[in-house]
Amino acid sequence: MARRSKMSVQKRLRERKKAEKAAIKREERAQREPSAEGAADQVATQADLEGYGLVVPEDEEEEQEA
Repeated sequence: MARRSKMSVQKRLRERKKAEKAAIKREERAQREPSAEGAADQVATQADLEGYGLVVPEDEEEEQEA
């Protein structure tokens, strides 16, 4: 009889550990998602790149080809 109660205790401990692990994963995912959305807002536009001198404006490209 004692063996059954010990097994049920171990089973409850395993279930609790599994539930805690799942909760931690949910929290980590929730923290990552807002940062991913914030990063999407920081994408440079074509005008930004031209302002930094990283990209030649389209008007100048046409003049250089001619």
